[in-house]
Amino acid sequence: MDVTRRELLTDAGKALLLLLACAESASPAEEGYDATKHWWGMTIDIEKCIGCGACARACEQENDVPEGFFRTWIERYEVDPLNPEHPTVTSPNGGKNGWPPSPESNLKSFFVPKLCNHCTDSPCVQVCPVGATFDSPDGVVLVDDDYCLGCRYCIQACPYGCRFIHPKKQTVGKCTLCYHRITKGLTTACCEACPTSARTLADFKNPKDPVHQFLHENKVQVLKPQMATRSKVYYRALDGAVR
Repeated sequence: MDVTRRELLTDAGKALLLLLACAESASPAEEGYDATKHWWGMTIDIEKCIGCGACARACEQENDVPEGFFRTWIERYEVDPLNPEHPTVTSPNGGKNGWPPSPESNLKSFFVPKLCNHCTDSPCVQVCPVGATFDSPDGVVLVDDDYCLGCRYCIQACPYGCRFIHPKKQTVGKCTLCYHRITKGLTTACCEACPTSARTLADFKNPKDPVHQFLHENKVQVLKPQMATRSKVYYRALDGAVR
């Protein structure tokens, strides 16, 4: 049967309207998560950290981190007052199981939790040849497993040593700030598990977030400030011996 030009255009118009209707019905609800309204980071209070390893264990369980690898870990620093520039740093099994008491009671000792610093100017994002490592609109540095080549360029570029190659996937693994949780209104697994609230998820775009008062009332530092990465993990009471 012959189809006129007018009939063809009419059918095409109906099809277009149907597609638009389907797209509108599939769009996210207004009450859904809006990444443009958040800017995520974390604060860590060194004086509150007791080195219990609860954060590392919670991260391992929540994110199915393979044995021997860590998205977050804890280091113990022991500083000899006679040689403060060269502290002894230990992290047995990422600090998941804590530490035995130090045999030298005269040493200054403290714990430093570490993780991806979710830098605003991330060296890892800059060197990734395929864009697998990227910045989310809400400030979280993520990795797309479907694009990651496992080339290790980002591992070499990261100044914080927070990335690894997943032994099974052969793609890069790292802290995601529990992105699957925070986009649902939850905190990270590590913050939730911390018994002393040493770690706190921060939303810098939320004017009601306690992070603003924390930053106002405390002197904070970032790791390796000379790298100019604009880290979004802020430490309170960070000793100068920390590297």
